[in-house]
Amino acid sequence: MNRNSRAFTAHNRKVRRLYSRGAGFTVAELVVVMLFVAVMAIVAVPRLQFGTLHRQQADTVAKGLVTDLRLTRALAIGNAATNVAGFGLSMTGAEPYSGYNITDLDTNGIVESFTIDPIIQCTGGSDFQFGPLGNLLAGSDNQIIISSSGRSFTINVISATGAVICVEN
Repeated sequence: MNRNSRAFTAHNRKVRRLYSRGAGFTVAELVVVMLFVAVMAIVAVPRLQFGTLHRQQADTVAKGLVTDLRLTRALAIGNAATNVAGFGLSMTGAEPYSGYNITDLDTNGIVESFTIDPIIQCTGGSDFQFGPLGNLLAGSDNQIIISSSGRSFTINVISATGAVICVEN
């Protein structure tokens, strides 16, 4: 037996001895650690700032609605040659609105449909219709307000041009 072989055999004996002594955690130790983690979680969860999350959701909904109003206007301009009626974005449900649809005003077909989380308050105008030149059609609303947990956004649509502007209040 050479020197490396003896060292390897000695190492194997040490490893076997370590495992034969039951090195590891007992069930009682694991239960104590789990209880400690559970108590820490119970203390930490009520301290989470859900208001911050709701304010961020209001920001996300406002940006999404601005994007979809701009999409509706772009659809009206892009399809002007074949659709002279235009496209519209209509809020669904009573105030606070529960969602909105983008509609082809020529066929009354729904192009896209979106829902709004009930935590978010969406009030104001309910019908935004864009003509083939991108302007708001007569009788269209021009303002909507998105708010949640103290954060509020006002979205305005300029009637003559159809430009969509979002301002945090």
